[in-house]
Amino acid sequence: MSFSSIAFVAATQPEAQKALFDLTERYGSVEPKDAEIIVALGGDGFVLETLHRYMEFKTPIYGMNRGSVGFLMNNYEIENLEERLDRAHASDLHPLRMTVWDLEGKKHQALAINEVALRRETRLAARLNISIDGIRRMEGLICDGIMVATPAGSTAYNLSAHGPIIPMGAGVLALTPISVFRPRRWRGALLPKTAAVEFQVIDPDFRRVCATADYDEVSDVARVVVSEDRSVSLTLLFDPEHNLEERILKEQFEP
Repeated sequence: MSFSSIAFVAATQPEAQKALFDLTERYGSVEPKDAEIIVALGGDGFVLETLHRYMEFKTPIYGMNRGSVGFLMNNYEIENLEERLDRAHASDLHPLRMTVWDLEGKKHQALAINEVALRRETRLAARLNISIDGIRRMEGLICDGIMVATPAGSTAYNLSAHGPIIPMGAGVLALTPISVFRPRRWRGALLPKTAAVEFQVIDPDFRRVCATADYDEVSDVARVVVSEDRSVSLTLLFDPEHNLEERILKEQFEP
């Protein structure tokens, strides 16, 4: 890959802001709407924010770690950035589309690069029915919540909830419960990436549930449908020795 116009964007943390100053001084910077590539300086949360913010431009994003978590980020170095960008490998991501109907019947939509998660809003556990491609697969799941995670998001919230790590090319999504109570031994499922997952909240007025697509949240939901949106394609760039597929594979062998 070869890029002649670069936009630098940074999180608010001092380390990220200093990196923004240093890199802009060295390489110059254009506005993100005019860039061939956007370099995001921060952590994983900031690169997700950058992907969402500039999604309409379809500009490749190259992250450099200036935050506390850097699974989606490359190592930070000032030197030889243009050469690194030329050698970078692209990973194309298709986000999940979350469609929600709340208790008033209002429809909401949002995109998630990592996961769509449903969580209880009160002290009462959530009760959910789950359908896959129109077929009811589980009735009366009692839990704190549940999520559908992409391969890129499988090492984030999904892993913390004891969900599986998914290689990028596996073609599956993780359906992972959060603190499941009944059925007590159920640990989730792997689904084809083409699957449409529907959650129906049982007693939604009493057992209130919210739904989140990355950081877009809807409260008091009654029904949620989740599926991969193939019409939207996002590109993350990685150094050859630290590409996303390798990171996901390596993560499975970390002590």
